[in-house]
Parts: sequence; structure tokens; C-alpha cells
Amino acid sequence: MTHAVSRRNVLAGAGALIIAFRLSGAHAQTETGTGGKPSKHGLPGSLDDTPRIDAWIRVDASGAATILTGKAELGQGLKTALLQVAAEELKLPLARLSLITADTARTPNEGYTAASHSMQDSGTAIRRAAAQAREILRDEAARRFGVSANSLQIRNGEVFGPNRMRLGYGELVRDQLLAVDAQQASHLTSPADFVVMNQPVPRIDIPAKVTGGAAYVQDLRPEGMLHGRVVRPPSYGATLRDCDVAQVEQMGGIVKVVRDGNFLGVLADREWTAIQGMRTLAATTTWIEQQALPDSADLPAALMKLPSHDTTIHDTGNPGEPGILVEGTFSRPYLTHGSIGPSCAIAQFGDGKLTVWTHTQGVFFLRDAIGGMLRMSAENVRCIHAESAGCYGHNGADDAAADAAMLALAMPGRPVRVQLMREQEHAWDPFGPGMVVKLRATVGADGAIADWRHEVWSQSHMMRPGPPGALIAARLKADAFPPAPPVALVQPEGGGDRNAIPLYAIPNSKVVSHFLPDMPLRGSSMRSLGGHLNVLSIESVLDELAARSGQDPVTFRLRHIEDPRAREVIETAASRFGWAGRVKRSESTGFGFGFARYKNLEAWCAVAVEIEVPRQSGVVRVRRIVAAVDTGQVVNPDGIRNQIEGGILQTMSWTLFERVTFDRTRVTSVDWSAYPIMRFDSVPDSVEVHLIDRPGDAFYGVAEAAQGPAGAAIANAIRDATGVRMYELPFTAARIKRAVAVRSEG
Repeated sequence: MTHAVSRRNVLAGAGALIIAFRLSGAHAQTETGTGGKPSKHGLPGSLDDTPRIDAWIRVDASGAATILTGKAELGQGLKTALLQVAAEELKLPLARLSLITADTARTPNEGYTAASHSMQDSGTAIRRAAAQAREILRDEAARRFGVSANSLQIRNGEVFGPNRMRLGYGELVRDQLLAVDAQQASHLTSPADFVVMNQPVPRIDIPAKVTGGAAYVQDLRPEGMLHGRVVRPPSYGATLRDCDVAQVEQMGGIVKVVRDGNFLGVLADREWTAIQGMRTLAATTTWIEQQALPDSADLPAALMKLPSHDTTIHDTGNPGEPGILVEGTFSRPYLTHGSIGPSCAIAQFGDGKLTVWTHTQGVFFLRDAIGGMLRMSAENVRCIHAESAGCYGHNGADDAAADAAMLALAMPGRPVRVQLMREQEHAWDPFGPGMVVKLRATVGADGAIADWRHEVWSQSHMMRPGPPGALIAARLKADAFPPAPPVALVQPEGGGDRNAIPLYAIPNSKVVSHFLPDMPLRGSSMRSLGGHLNVLSIESVLDELAARSGQDPVTFRLRHIEDPRAREVIETAASRFGWAGRVKRSESTGFGFGFARYKNLEAWCAVAVEIEVPRQSGVVRVRRIVAAVDTGQVVNPDGIRNQIEGGILQTMSWTLFERVTFDRTRVTSVDWSAYPIMRFDSVPDSVEVHLIDRPGDAFYGVAEAAQGPAGAAIANAIRDATGVRMYELPFTAARIKRAVAVRSEG
């Protein structure tokens, strides 16, 4: 079960806290979660920052346990997986566990839920904290029984001793018992003894989502709630010249109109009234705009002309011997998150304190940003995570939270719900940045890659709060904050250069990252960051090298792979797909393969696809996809398959359909007709995901593992079907048809 949320208790506060509960101070984190930070206490995962056992595990007098995590459920099945981990180590049934997710007043500060770090960071911490809590309770039972702890057994939350002695966790727990720091050694349950982990437990977040229950922040309706709507400027940098506030204030049902500099909002008792007030206010508002955007007709050239900070992130050997040359310039447009449910938040201000319910991916950072924006102490701001429909990266969640906070301050005592309109979400979303990759490689006379040169141009993929200036409202209000400074995420995880260093064994290789501090469009984190285009580019060039040297694409990859786990993933995907015996159904059939290890640090994933591309139409029909993944110790195999399947489908949409459009002044792709996404009639006929089991291994992040390999496999399949290599995403039917026609004419 999860921690229950209802209309009545949504405003009830934190409830009782264990007196000994202690959190370590907020720690600086980047998009990469806690990865790469120096150790404080020599403890694994997030336990290193918050070592106290009772910060993660609380046992009540009934013997039930509450699990706390600073990470958020974003639809990745995290709640279920963390409860499985805790149940396994505590030896408690799942039904007697509840979970509290990211809440600045209750949970550890685990930074952002991002970069596929949740199981690595929080899962690792909870597993070890639960194992140590179990032993602490066992030792307490041994003390009371007067026997050796090694003689005791634990089942279903009870400790059994000799002569039928037994004590339940509820009888054993006492004040301060778990108020101790974790030890470096944890006696973890052997995979051979797993009862809950590595089992396909049904996801606990799904029932409410498919039955119309209160599953999302959009569903919350606390008593006395007002509906708020905001009026966004029509373009970046637009300034408010005049507006007719009085006309809106006279409308029936409007409670208040808020103007603070360029920030405009309305409050009403009913949602439709708020929408009507917003539209009326927008219609009576005049803005001064400027032409500040680049020419979208040739975005790659525009990006490559921007000032850049250049860094060589990889350089081995010297240029190789002359050979068969392959080169190309690959590009990706700006992508919007396209969350089906527009971003939403609820805020309430009273007695000098502000509470915000939000689907942000970083409650602690958002708390600090909102506090800074409102000139309030962060201690007086509380952010509580509530799920929403689609938050894979930095979408409009934080902006909606800031809007709600601004409006709540204007109406103390009343909770205020703000939901963005579709056109606001699409126009002001922190887009996945446009990118360019130039690749040049050769294969020598021996059939091996002789030389590799990779350059990538990208702006920041990390403009989340922290700084107040990352919030739209903070940049619009009268005492405005400047835009947050661009953040260049560093290797080994990287940002725009994520996965730019090939995992393949290439003796002469150089990779240069051109970081673009100037941002023509607002950009930030989106699932897989630069990994999507970098992997697609690398795998496309590998296929070209294989084709031009007369080698099978899978065999060519294996020739350059030294990592045995990478080899096994590639071989598994190829074998399950039947790669060696593949036969084209028709001349429009194409087969493609793609592989990567996400960030070269997380899960390994290989994808094989079969497609049909009639040359007369250029429409790509994906027939079959087979994926293999190695994510270390499996907690919920169904959850992992969910993530890989979802990643494949989302990447299909990016690769074949999606593109933000704009003119010199405004973003123009503000609805679904202007920004098409993949629909059900384009879903593959079949998708198979095969897991490579690694019992006893660490957790490796899997949520973003499929993006690069799936996009690459589709790109290579199009090449196989048409004979044309596509370079500019998305690979729409019109572009494919045009490229095929050009090739035929040539």
C-alpha cells in the first residue's frame, strides 16, 4: 500500500515524526543525482548523505513499517520496487509496508529524481537500512530472550526463539532503537533466498490511474480550494505594455486578479471561470515582443555558429591509417516533453508558511528556488511530491509550482490550484535541447576501425531549480531574477556529451564537446539528455562502416567490444531476434541494430528492429522490436520491461515524428497538430524485452537505457530498407520520401 492521500488529509500536514529523526543538510547535486560525489561516511547510495537508520525505516507499535525516500514516483514503478526491497530485507509482508516519497518536511534529501539513479541511490540506501533495522530488532529480541541472536529466526515481522518464544516488531520497537547511524557492513539477504525481490509484483500506482482514482496532483481537491490560471507572455523576452485588469475583476466568479510586473494570474471559485478570466485577461493585454530566435530553417547551422566552450573529453592514440571513410552530420531538433496532462500544482500560504504539492523531480531544490523567489526563508517553504501524468525530465512542473505559490500569497489561507493550458505547456516547456553531432571514422584494411572523430554541439541539459531564475514566474515578477546561468554537466556522465565517448575499443579516438552557453530556446533536462543523439550517431556510423567494409553489423560491433556484459547483451538481442537468419519480407523491409551502455556507467541495452518503409510513401511501419537489457540485480522484472518498452515507444516518437517549430519571435508548435507525437496506429506489432539476470549484483539505472539504442536501430533499419542514410531528425515520411527520390535521381 502507499501512504493514503485524500481531499481531507492532503492539507493535514506531516503527522507525527519520530523524535530522533534527523536529516543531513541539503547537499549540492546535479542532474546526475548522487553519482560521482566524494564519500562522506563510506556508505553506499544515499545512505552516505543520510546515515541515520530511522531516516529511512520507521516501525510502529502495530509492527507495520513506513519506508521513506527522497526520490519521486514518475511512472517508472519506483514505489513498488522500493517496497519490494524493504519487504525483502525487513522480512515483512508488502501489505504491512507504506511508503512516503519526496517531502521536504519528512524525507531524506536525495536531490533530483533523475539520470536513472533512483535504485542506485535510494534503493541501495533502503535495502541496507532495512537489513540493519532487521538485525537491530533481532538483537533486541535476543536481549529480551537472553539467548544468542544467531539462534533466532525472523518471519513476517516476528522474531522466533527457543521454547516457542516470539516477539513481533511492534513489541520490540522502542524510542531511539533505530535512532542510530548505519554501519558499513550490511548482512543482505542472499538472492537464493529472495521471496519478494526479483519477482513480478503488480505496481501499486497503477490501479488508481486506470480506475479514475486520485492518482495525480491534478486530482487533488482540498477543501476551500481556488482555481488559478496564469497568462504567459507570447514569446521569450516579451514585456507587458498594458492590460485591462478591471474588466476581468468585474466578471462573475472571479475572486482576484494578480499582477506583479510581467506576471499575470487570475483566481476563481470554479475552474472554467478561471479559464474564462485568463482568456479575457490575455485578450486585453498588449505585449512588446522582439525577434530573438534563430532561423529554424537551418537549426544545425545556427547552433554550430553560436559561441562555444570547447573541451576535449576523450583523446587516445593518433590518427589512423587511411581506409574506408564514413562521415556525416547528425542533428536533433528541440523536443518538448509533451506531457499528456499539463503541469499542475497546489499551494497554500498561511501564518508565514507556504506548502506546495508538486510533481517536481527535486522537492528540496524547488523549495529553495521558491523561497528565493518570494524572499522567504526556505524553512518556511514545504514542497511535497505528488505524481503527475508525465514528468520524464524537467518539464513545466516547477513553473506551475512557482505560479501556484505566487497566487497563493495573494490569497492567504486558501489552497490554490494552478494548471497550465496546453499552449502554455508547449510554448514554455524547458525543451530537450537541439543538438548537432559531426562524426568522421575510417575502417582499415584489416576490417577494424582505424580512426574515430566525434564532435557534439549542445547547450545545457540542466537548467532545473535551484536558482530562482530557473522559474518563469521569478523572471516575470517586478523584482525579477535573472535567468539561471547555464550549467555544463561534466563527464563521466555528461550532459550534451553524454554517451559521446564510444564504448567500443577504438585505438585512435577523439571526442570534442562544444558547450553552447547561449540558449536560443529555453532548454533543460529530457530523458537520456545527449545520449539519444550521440548513440544514434555512433551506431549509424558503425553500421555504415560495417556495410562499406562488407561486414555484418552485429559481428562488426562484437569485434570492437571488450566488455563481456556488453557482448552478452548484444548477443542476446541478436539471438532472440533471429538476426543471423533474418530474411526480408519484401524490398521495403529493413533490419536495424543499436547498442549502448547508458552513460557508459549504467544499464547495458541492445535493440534489434524490423520495419517496413514503402518508398512511395516513406511511412515507417515498425513490425518487431527485440531488446536485451542488463541492469544488475533485478527487483521487479515487469517494472524493468515497462521502462524499456516505454523508452522504446517514446524514442520511436522522437525519431519519427517530434519537432518543436518556431519563427523568429515565437514558438509555434503549441498544440498537438503542430507538434505530432506517435499515435496508437504506429505502435509496433510486437515488442520483446529480455532480461539478463545478475543475482547479487548492484542496481544499475535502467529508465533511460533504451533511448539511444532504439533510435539507432530505427535509423539503421531505414538505411537497410531504403539505401538512404538519414541525418536530420525526425525521420518523417516526407523527409524519407524526398531522400529516396534524390537518391533515385542521382
